[in-house]
Amino acid sequence: MFNQAAQELTTIRDILRFAVSRFNEAGLFFGHGSDNAHDEAAYLILHTLNLPLDVLDPYLDAKLLKAEKEKVLAVIERRVEHIPAAYLTQQAWQGEFDFYVDERVIVPRSFIYELLGDGLRPWIEYDELVHNALDLCTGSGCLAIQMAHHYPDAHIDAVDVSLDALEVAGINVEDYGLEERIRLIHTDLFEGLESSYDLIVSNPPYVDAESVEALPEEYLHEPELALGSGADGLDATRQILLNAAKFLNPKGVLLVEIGHNRDVLEAAYPELPFTWLETSGGDGFVFLLTREQLLGEE
Repeated sequence: MFNQAAQELTTIRDILRFAVSRFNEAGLFFGHGSDNAHDEAAYLILHTLNLPLDVLDPYLDAKLLKAEKEKVLAVIERRVEHIPAAYLTQQAWQGEFDFYVDERVIVPRSFIYELLGDGLRPWIEYDELVHNALDLCTGSGCLAIQMAHHYPDAHIDAVDVSLDALEVAGINVEDYGLEERIRLIHTDLFEGLESSYDLIVSNPPYVDAESVEALPEEYLHEPELALGSGADGLDATRQILLNAAKFLNPKGVLLVEIGHNRDVLEAAYPELPFTWLETSGGDGFVFLLTREQLLGEE
């Protein structure tokens, strides 16, 4: 099954070095978890061998059984094909939360999760004030699940136009035992919704057409529907801004991620007083507006 060079690999240290070399040779893009070849290789090896993901050194000189080596090398070669690591392990993290993922959803990477709870304290004084919340374009359900954690009194509607994505979200909602608090809804943004909400969050498609064409190969394994949004990347965001106020309660808050489109958005809506929130990626990716600001009442 393996060439002579692969047969000579015996320990995890050998496999790790081999994987890093293969990843660098293939010119892989690291944007779905790890940010370098070494960390990604270590993660894939440890996960495949069912070893603790945060402990590598004690196992470096452990020799692999033939079946173990075959399994690990197969995963490495699939990653060399530019398949994101999260799809190979079917697991992705946001903060302390981990989620099931596969090719039916984008790999979770929204900055919004960093802002829930304390990050919204200036606008939502107490978490208990959020009774109804909405996650538009929920994908894997990761933000809806984290909203349920931060807002213990909230019932959450999680919306997506993709039935495939909602199937994945259902797996995660069930894994966290939140079936009674999170309702999965198949619709296009606000279409057909009848509830009103104290908090609406959305990580919609926001990649402009030019950038979609230039995406690294890894992103081409993700659902195209969840990436691009028109020529300037703002088609979905425009619909959200047009309709959100009708679905927000008084003092309700809208939180939206838009990628690198801040300048384009501000130019298109000079009348809206966007608040740009600080995240680990900077202060140009997530904006906040209140219902009153959307209506021009403050």
